[in-house]
Order: sequence, then C-alpha cells, then structure tokens
Amino acid sequence: MTVAPDASEPARRRSGGPRSVRRSLASIVLGFEVIVVFLGALVAFGLDAAPPAIALGGGAVLCVLFVATIALLRYPWSYPVGWALQAIVVASGFLVPAMFFVGALFAGMWAYAMITGSRLDQHDPGPQTSN
Repeated sequence: MTVAPDASEPARRRSGGPRSVRRSLASIVLGFEVIVVFLGALVAFGLDAAPPAIALGGGAVLCVLFVATIALLRYPWSYPVGWALQAIVVASGFLVPAMFFVGALFAGMWAYAMITGSRLDQHDPGPQTSN
C-alpha cells in the first residue's frame, strides 16, 4: 500500500530540494517572453513583415523552444540556450523594428536574472534555526 504525500509537506521535499533563485528568475523571464514572442509573431503576420508561414510558424517554433527551455532549466546547458533565444528575439527586430527594443529589454532582464540569481544562490545562508 502506498501512502500519498501529505498536502502540508513542503514542495521542496517532494521535488528533491530547494529550487535555486537563478532557475526561478529564469523561468519567470522566459515565461513572460513566450507571451511577448507570440504577440510579436501576430504583429509580424499582421504587418506582412514576413510570409505567413515564417511569421506564424517561426513564432510558434520559438514559443515551443521557450517552453522547452523552461522545462530544461534544471540542466546547466539550458542557460546558454536561453541566451541564444534572447539573441533570436533581438534579431527578430529585422522583421518588426519594435522587436529590437523588446528583445533588448528582455535580454536585459535575462542578464539581470542570471547575475542576481547566481549571486543570491551563492550567498544563501541555508535554513535558519531559532534558539
């Protein structure tokens, strides 16, 4: 007979440990970027900036890559993939010039998440005990 985990048990125990701040911030940035890339693909389609297959198909592929990267953030090699996705979003400014600004904004948020998340993970004092 198996016993279901207690609902009051902390999620970190069920998942194998506490989640890093870097990983949490990265997933937040990439999650919001999925929405922006989807809307950017619709703008590219609406402005006839690219053929429909490239605008909508490329946007869909990029959205899937973002979601897959979120799921793979437990692996160290996924963070350079995140940087590559940032470069692709900035490069999409050649189709829709406003994406240069949006891509730069998200690349800045990604850089902030990587730097600050790593710094906070290194300085984590661990669980506090009271006397």
